[in-house]
Amino acid sequence: MIFVIVSAVVALLTTLFGTPLLIRALRSHGYSQAIRVSKEGEPYPEHEGKRGTPSMGGAAIILAVCLGYLASHLVSGRGPTASGLLALYLIVGLGAVGFIDDYLKIFRRRATGMRARTKLVGQAMVALTFAWFVTQFPDPDGVTPASRAISFIRDTPLVLPTAIFVLWIWFLVTATTNSVNLTDGLDGLATGASMMTFMAYTLISVWQYGQSCSFEVFTRCYTVRDPLDMAVLAAALAGACFGFLWWNTSPAKIFMGDTGSLALGGAIAAFAILSQTELLLIFLGGLFLLITLSVIGQVGSYKLTGKRMFRMAPLHHHFEMKGWGEVTIVVRFWIIQGLFVAAGLGLFYGEWVRT
Repeated sequence: MIFVIVSAVVALLTTLFGTPLLIRALRSHGYSQAIRVSKEGEPYPEHEGKRGTPSMGGAAIILAVCLGYLASHLVSGRGPTASGLLALYLIVGLGAVGFIDDYLKIFRRRATGMRARTKLVGQAMVALTFAWFVTQFPDPDGVTPASRAISFIRDTPLVLPTAIFVLWIWFLVTATTNSVNLTDGLDGLATGASMMTFMAYTLISVWQYGQSCSFEVFTRCYTVRDPLDMAVLAAALAGACFGFLWWNTSPAKIFMGDTGSLALGGAIAAFAILSQTELLLIFLGGLFLLITLSVIGQVGSYKLTGKRMFRMAPLHHHFEMKGWGEVTIVVRFWIIQGLFVAAGLGLFYGEWVRT
């Protein structure tokens, strides 16, 4: 457990004390995100007070995660595992796609960033290569970082052909990254919700390590590859989000930007895939799913009936338009995410008790 704690502490301290350096560097050059404003026939919540706030804060999170992961391995004297490195590949790769999007928002003053199609292509390139790599690098027992079976709390009997599996991973990664990106609309909302998810995956990975089939084969053991290393990485992500939240909570001194939201979304997808809990993501990422469904429902309702389900989508902006305060919305949505995560952990442990 000491390795998990080291990872979390180093990542937390990096974002807590390193983020102000990034804020000063961005402000000194006037690098701030363009603020979306209302247009005729297209109202938008009043965010004028956020003008001038630096973005690209996700770079601090990614750096902190890498340093926390590295520090843990230096302390333990162990080398990194295939699972850990592949998860980092997905995090950094999607963070790079988000960085390009933030660059356009900051330097080209385009509040909407890169075109949606271009962003999806970038995400697909990273996701598809990740999907291929996780089926490679078997350990001495022949276990690869990911299984081709659809998983809930463990692998189900539904095993996908390689081509379908690659598409399935692409769908999971794209859906999760865009869900976190949609959620990142209010100060601290996505950061706090993501932190809860990573804390849950830390607990799940530690439990899987303690009950791993690599120690002893018994009825309830887990066949997950490299669970301890995944716990180290999850702890680094939770710690990085915790430290970054000090500067990202309302009123935010810095936004994580797409650099952060895509990287965190990729990290959540990586844990769902590599811990064999893909469908449990419905609960562990419940708030992200809820917000995404609000957007789908809004678009579908307008196209089918010409009427909107909400005053504005995503869902948090609906409540802004109703007059709720930003802090009130964020805290209540954190509570909802906490309930989702608790339900997910309950299902995970309940499966163990039942079997």
